[in-house]
Amino acid sequence: MDYDDALNRGLDQAPEIEETGSRYELPDPSVRPEGNVTVYENFQSTVDHLDREAEHVLRFLQSELGTAARIDEAGRARLTGSFKQSRVRDAVEAYADGFVRCSECGLPDTRLVTQNGATVLKCDACGALSAVPDV
Repeated sequence: MDYDDALNRGLDQAPEIEETGSRYELPDPSVRPEGNVTVYENFQSTVDHLDREAEHVLRFLQSELGTAARIDEAGRARLTGSFKQSRVRDAVEAYADGFVRCSECGLPDTRLVTQNGATVLKCDACGALSAVPDV
């Protein structure tokens, strides 16, 4: 059996791999109104999924949504004002794009590091460094 025959045989026996999209899927925010506040119920699980500090994510959400917010004792974010789930989801996606996903390879295997006094996003997958905006 020559190389081409062995390769074709191996390819024929290999299972089909279906594209399932990105391996990094953000959880949908669970929000509900409570008086003049919107409660982000699964904020802590979102922060855990993003692998970032809760205060950093909250500061970004405040800036992006133009509101005041705080984290309550149960780990939920309480956003002053009325916000739809889609608006909160868009803000979380913007955070992930700016502070989690690598701008070079698109993978979420990153961390925020300080270099020469500036915070940068360092990708553990490809080694890229990219500047991140101040929050």
